Amino acid sequence: MSSLAVALIVVVGLFVCVIAGVHIGFSLALMSVLGIVLMSGNIDSGLYILGTTSFEALRSYSFAVIPLFMLMGAFMSNSNIAKDLFAFLEKILKKIPGGLGVATVLANAVFAAITGVAIASAAIFAKISVPEMERHHYKPQWAAGCVAGSSTLGMLIPPSLMFILYGMLAEVSIGKMFIAGILPGILLAVMFSVLVLGYAIFKPEKMFEAGYYKRSKKDIENKLDEKIEAAGGIEEESFAKVCISVIPTILLIILVLGGIWGGFFTPTEAAGVGALGALIIGFLSGMNLSGLKNALLETASSASSILFLLIAATMYSRMLAMSGAVVWLSDVVMGLNANRYLILALLMVVIIILGCVLDSTSIMLITVPMMAPLIADMGFDLIWFGIVIVLFVHMGLITPPFGMCVFSVKGALPKKYEGVKVEGMFVAVIPFLITMLIHAIIIVIFPFISLVLTAGM
Repeated sequence: MSSLAVALIVVVGLFVCVIAGVHIGFSLALMSVLGIVLMSGNIDSGLYILGTTSFEALRSYSFAVIPLFMLMGAFMSNSNIAKDLFAFLEKILKKIPGGLGVATVLANAVFAAITGVAIASAAIFAKISVPEMERHHYKPQWAAGCVAGSSTLGMLIPPSLMFILYGMLAEVSIGKMFIAGILPGILLAVMFSVLVLGYAIFKPEKMFEAGYYKRSKKDIENKLDEKIEAAGGIEEESFAKVCISVIPTILLIILVLGGIWGGFFTPTEAAGVGALGALIIGFLSGMNLSGLKNALLETASSASSILFLLIAATMYSRMLAMSGAVVWLSDVVMGLNANRYLILALLMVVIIILGCVLDSTSIMLITVPMMAPLIADMGFDLIWFGIVIVLFVHMGLITPPFGMCVFSVKGALPKKYEGVKVEGMFVAVIPFLITMLIHAIIIVIFPFISLVLTAGM
């Protein structure tokens, strides 16, 4: 049996396993060992590569960036940081149309710079933003959709877990990936904010409860004041207090990303500094010993899972390299003499389709080992491509039927919002999905948006 035939069997077998519900890590490891055994005719070869790959992953200095950044996010998630961020933004934006919606978007953006995990942002702000917006006469379904849509910023704004995975799989600088994601992340947050403002100004009936948008401004403010006073909302805290509460978080983000950009820290060192800073801020922001325990357990569980996935993905990459499948695919594609942007578009269509049935981590682990060498052969910058593929992967977070962020918001909503249906939430996130697609096209057409900050690194 030829090596290419083995590679085809392995790739098809991988998709069959994943669709059948087999864990992506086990699927990758199983198919990789099978491929090596079929090519070498010796099971010992497969087991040897499994052992050496595991050892190399465990001793890798760069791998420490994953648990450390995850620990940083866990410390913040188990404190009141998210609530403080939302309260601060609510204070300064509540007077503009759709101010709470914009506050939700920007709070997700800032929180993304701490956690790097979209699902975490979705779950947390479902409990904070939706009740607050409902008190201000926003439609709960639209509010939930706004949280789900804007939570996708967690995949794009560094320190994104997806950037770390891509950097390791494509063998590019994780630090450059972080810096390259800053401007695209800011741009998407601005576009989401403009979308919310557009709804508030031109389609308020979609955002607010019936009749609310037709009332006079003075009547609205009086009704809100009465409702807020009775419910005891976030507005009761002084502006000075909420400003002071978010300063340490903002400074920590600047320290971590600025340290990487300025060359003062490696990504691993920055992650260590960030984790220590987050621990201190977490305790100052209400995290107790129980929260500390939860943060440590969450990090240990998630980091060990990611390590196993990376080991399996590395085996998968080595097996493909041994088979010559990547070189063959590159030769075939280059032999077509097709426009490279057309090929890129076709690859991204594949990513979007996969996003409907697979989670983001699985998509990255399956596709990057094959796509990255092809992209490099076509003359594209791999840092820029990392931003592009993450942009298209994160669309799957709100794409039916999988839509992890949508289901995460639904699961985290308080019981009184049982009437908010998943189907309605998917409808509510469609404008956010369209905005994400437009944003991705902009990044493809204007690659300097991603690369300008990395020029001196």
